[in-house]
Amino acid sequence: MMRTTTLFLFPIVIALVAVNAQSPAPIIVQPANAPVAATSTSTKAVAAGADAQSILGAIKVLEQIKAGNAEVLGKQQAALQKLDELQDAADQLRIYAKRG
Repeated sequence: MMRTTTLFLFPIVIALVAVNAQSPAPIIVQPANAPVAATSTSTKAVAAGADAQSILGAIKVLEQIKAGNAEVLGKQQAALQKLDELQDAADQLRIYAKRG
C-alpha cells in the first residue's frame, strides 16, 4: 500500500517541480554610462530633512523597544532570583529530611 502510494505520488511531485522550475522574467538593468537627471539643491535639502526625521523617529522607537526589553529582563531576573531561593529552600528540606 505504501509502495503504491509512493510510486503514484513520485511522478506528480516531479511534474510539479518541473513546472515551478521555469525561468523568471528577465531583469533589465540601466547602463552605467546613462546620463543622470539633475536634481535641485532644494530637493536634496528636503530629502535630507526627511531622512533626519525618519532617523530620529527610528531612534525613538528603538529607545521604546529598549525600555520594554529592560523591563522584561528585570522581571526575568526577579523570577530567576525567586527560583534560586526556592532551590535553596528545597535543598535545605532535603538535608533536614535526611537527618530526621
